[in-house]
Amino acid sequence: MAKGNAEIGTVKIADDVVARIAALAALEVEGVSAMAGNYTSDVLEKVGRKNLSKGAKVLVGAGDVQVDLALMMTYGFNIPATCQQAQTKVKASIENMTGLNVTDVNIRIAGITMPEA
Repeated sequence: MAKGNAEIGTVKIADDVVARIAALAALEVEGVSAMAGNYTSDVLEKVGRKNLSKGAKVLVGAGDVQVDLALMMTYGFNIPATCQQAQTKVKASIENMTGLNVTDVNIRIAGITMPEA
């Protein structure tokens, strides 16, 4: 964000953009295999409309963001340690890209994916 005395205008970031940033950041963590969506997002994905923010819900307030993520974990990874890494990565990504303050990153483990034999 540029600093200056004269205000040029305002920047508004859509909630969906923040949700996509959160989802992509969580997927970069080793041990997170996928985002877990609800029935509607799963049906849309089968129809051909990929929803990158499935499994991510954000509440954007006055400069603050609360993030709720539903993740699928890979079998064999330490769940608390992986979730801590995901929380840190999501918080840092959102704050660096948007300038918004992340107050909470809540994670729900929706399932475990097994490695293919």
